[in-house]
Amino acid sequence: MTRLLKVEGLQTWLRSGDEIVRAVDEVSFEIKKGETFCLVGESGSGKSITALSVIQLLPQDISQHPGGRVLFDYRHNDGRIEQVDMLRLDPAKTLTIRGARIAMIFQEPMTSLNPVFTIGDQIIEALQLHNPEMDEAAARQRAIAALEQVKIPNAAERIDEYPHRLSGGQRQRVMIAMAMACEPDLLIADEPTTALDVTVQAEILRLMKDLQQRRGTAILFITHDFGVVSQMADRLAVMQLGKIVEAGPLKQMINQPQHPYTKKLLAALPENLPREIISHDSEHTASAKPLLELQGVQVYFPIKKGVLRRTVDHVKAVDGIDLKIPKGQILALVGESGCGKSTLGRAILRLNDPTAGKVYFDGADITALPHKQMQPLRREMQIIFQDPMSSLNPRLTIAATLTEPMKVHGIGESKEERLELAKRILERVHLKGDYVWRFPHEFSGGQRQRIGIARALALNPRFIVCDEVTSALDVSVQAEILQMLLELRQERDLTLLFITHNIGVVEYVSDEMAVMNDGRIVEQGPTDRISRVPQHEYTKKLLAAVPRVEFEH
Repeated sequence: MTRLLKVEGLQTWLRSGDEIVRAVDEVSFEIKKGETFCLVGESGSGKSITALSVIQLLPQDISQHPGGRVLFDYRHNDGRIEQVDMLRLDPAKTLTIRGARIAMIFQEPMTSLNPVFTIGDQIIEALQLHNPEMDEAAARQRAIAALEQVKIPNAAERIDEYPHRLSGGQRQRVMIAMAMACEPDLLIADEPTTALDVTVQAEILRLMKDLQQRRGTAILFITHDFGVVSQMADRLAVMQLGKIVEAGPLKQMINQPQHPYTKKLLAALPENLPREIISHDSEHTASAKPLLELQGVQVYFPIKKGVLRRTVDHVKAVDGIDLKIPKGQILALVGESGCGKSTLGRAILRLNDPTAGKVYFDGADITALPHKQMQPLRREMQIIFQDPMSSLNPRLTIAATLTEPMKVHGIGESKEERLELAKRILERVHLKGDYVWRFPHEFSGGQRQRIGIARALALNPRFIVCDEVTSALDVSVQAEILQMLLELRQERDLTLLFITHNIGVVEYVSDEMAVMNDGRIVEQGPTDRISRVPQHEYTKKLLAAVPRVEFEH
């Protein structure tokens, strides 16, 4: 295979006020035609900045390249090949390459698609920009063909839809269609499946491979998910703090890693984490009295239409759920986006009132308890939300966030005592006690998630709903959070409802597993049994879609 891109000693420095950040420091790699090269590393390692340097999308007023070259084989329309250095290219020529010869799929399609234009308008604009001779009708046909290639159903009709009318997976496909429409030689994919369900992720990855094989496109794939790497990569490089610490062919890197950081990342995968923390006696928990029991729980949301806003139908978000969680057990609730997992979690805590059915906590029916009688129970039942940034008040210090609930529930004799308790809880979640005087924006995503856990623990609850608590975290931070939750479960005999779509996490953390689809539970039982021999077709489909790292034993 001939070389398409060669990055030599790339340096990208970013200016932040008076500070200079060496975001990418002496990075070198090359990509051959038709191959997939993966850049792997944690948040802040410089992966995305490397990609944006290649395609020259960084703001010029805050970025500079003191050293290095990005050599790209630019294919002219007449077939002639010219080697150009992307860092020193005339801006007008960069525009002819960007989009046509090098295209990029961004991590968050909703912020990358223009909400005021239809998806068709946006693909047609890209086509006509790089093919000025193409008329409107031909561009529209080409755009429909691009949408059909990425398996958008009824592409001829959906082309006139606006981005907000599409699901997350469909929007990501539109981004791929737009990137592939001009038939680029190099496709840069920046975490294109991070926020997607495993089944949608599997479809997107399969689609990218199909398009690659059909067109011989080279792919620079950026991710922190080794399961995805295992499916996509021919070769990979591991980045840490702006440098490539190790690179090589996929099998060699996964089975014989040399660098301590690569070893650390692989050791943090859920399938490689030590399991000795889980020591619950399954016979004891099976016979134990349930701490939480649901009987026929329904949550329906009305659909109102017309001038008088009459209810014409209902969205059956949760449709008749029966569940039991024994004390001290972790039950994982698994399913795709929109299946009703989070709605059920909120209904259990009475953050949404159930439409029908019963919720029993420690034997008492709490379904219809008035607000005043629910308040003491709030201390017993807590929730850790998916996005810690939006669930923490940006105006409050961590001290206020942790001590206010204590004050409401009468924990601690004085302000000083509550502050001391807050510091101890922070230390319990592996943060420094003096962090109590900081604000949420001063922490990383993983640290904010720990603060969310600390807030839930501050009232010493017996039951916690964990709603997708690791979905946006790097693999090593995820491993720390999971191990910490298991330690806390052991220490405090906590009962957890763990809501997630990450099957690897489920297999590591949970005793029991319930699979949810369209508001109903389709299969339930011990986690190891369901993950080994699933019975229901939906469970089989879900497990088959999970990208797994293929280690050689």
